[in-house]
Amino acid sequence: MDCLFCKIVNKEIPANIIYEDDNFLAFLDLNQTTMGHTLIIPKKHFNDYQELDKDTLFNLMQVAKSVSELLMKKLNKKGISLTINYGSLQEIKHVHLHLLPEKTEDSKKTNEEIYNMIKSD
Repeated sequence: MDCLFCKIVNKEIPANIIYEDDNFLAFLDLNQTTMGHTLIIPKKHFNDYQELDKDTLFNLMQVAKSVSELLMKKLNKKGISLTINYGSLQEIKHVHLHLLPEKTEDSKKTNEEIYNMIKSD
């Protein structure tokens, strides 16, 4: 399969991974629209959210809750949006949930700087 996200799951392509378990991966989007813009993907390939079974969808939201809390704490944010694109709005055909922390004046950091902020103790 020639799926960009599957290649990230298989560690064929590097990513700034901030969360991983047996079924999901969360990593910083390369094109940060807001500081901390993160994608959560199931490790199993699903083209879009319509293909998700109830358990996977529920667990995706549990991971989103946990990662959202991490982002808000580490990046000192007060709000976050969750977005799933579908159909023609979906650039990569592997279901992914965008976590978009609020925009603030400090949004000009590099991916590496943001990653280090999130991973610091």
